[in-house]
Amino acid sequence: METALITGGCGFVGRHFTAELVKQGYKVTVVDDLSTGLHPDKWPRFLKTYKNFTFINQDVRSYFCANEQSFDLILHLAAVVGGRMTIEGDPLKVATDLAIDAMFFNWLPKLNPMPQVVLNFSSSAAYPINFQTQQKQIILTEDMIDFKKDIGVPDMTYGWAKLTAEFLASYCVEKYGMKVLNYRPFSGYGEDQDQSYPFPRICKRVFDREDPMVIWGSGQQARDFVHIDDIVKFVLKSINYMEAGESINISSGIGTSFFELAQQIQAVAGVELELRNDPSKPEGVFYRVGDNKKQLKFYQLEVSLEEGIQRTLEHFTTELNYHVRPQTTQRVVGK
Repeated sequence: METALITGGCGFVGRHFTAELVKQGYKVTVVDDLSTGLHPDKWPRFLKTYKNFTFINQDVRSYFCANEQSFDLILHLAAVVGGRMTIEGDPLKVATDLAIDAMFFNWLPKLNPMPQVVLNFSSSAAYPINFQTQQKQIILTEDMIDFKKDIGVPDMTYGWAKLTAEFLASYCVEKYGMKVLNYRPFSGYGEDQDQSYPFPRICKRVFDREDPMVIWGSGQQARDFVHIDDIVKFVLKSINYMEAGESINISSGIGTSFFELAQQIQAVAGVELELRNDPSKPEGVFYRVGDNKKQLKFYQLEVSLEEGIQRTLEHFTTELNYHVRPQTTQRVVGK
């Protein structure tokens, strides 16, 4: 049985990869200190898994110091992250990611045997912010980050950390011959994502019929939304197509402003609410959309934004109905 390690595996992205890898027959180990992630017992019911799954409640930095167990597949997701308020409001806390990544990439060469492949999750925040302004709305291509040339200025400490992680990954490839792949997800979303992120937060406001609806910033800032199911499928498929050290976007190539997103959600929900913006709240860069030409060579996104909205609204309804059931209702998990 093949083995997999997921650092930070109790977060939104990690738990979806955990469920899929267990489904594919992997024996999965998750290391997470639960500073932001959910304990596996609290995962959404459609993701809970107990067979061939081990959870270690520990800071990954401590884990790296005490363990040299090798795995066939390693997914590095551990990071201090949050919504825009965290990225802009507590940049030094987010800079902890520099320490996490430094320890991770120092730990990898100690493993014997070496893992077959390491998946390093970077971010679209690593791209230069001067390409993402209202005056300069440019589709972001992978070659805009080149460590042999000008790398530009990424987005806050989170972007710097992700950019640095890619740089460290390049040394694991060059010096130790490891197969490390870098992924730059754009705005990933899904039904069970924490509501500190804009997609689920705006969906919930429509679901709750919040009127007027308030959108942070100008409301005109655009993002490139990709459903978590597509992220998982794309990444696991890409392993057979990418070369060691390669970086790739996970994007739709379509920019949607937050006002447009709110209007689409209202249309799916069949409601009409007043939209207002709050310029006192952070909005981040103005335009962040990724080029998806490399991705399209072997994967086409399957979940449209409309379908993703529908799934999320249905999830809210399902969870609401579940939690108002009579107390005598019994639920059996783990079978």
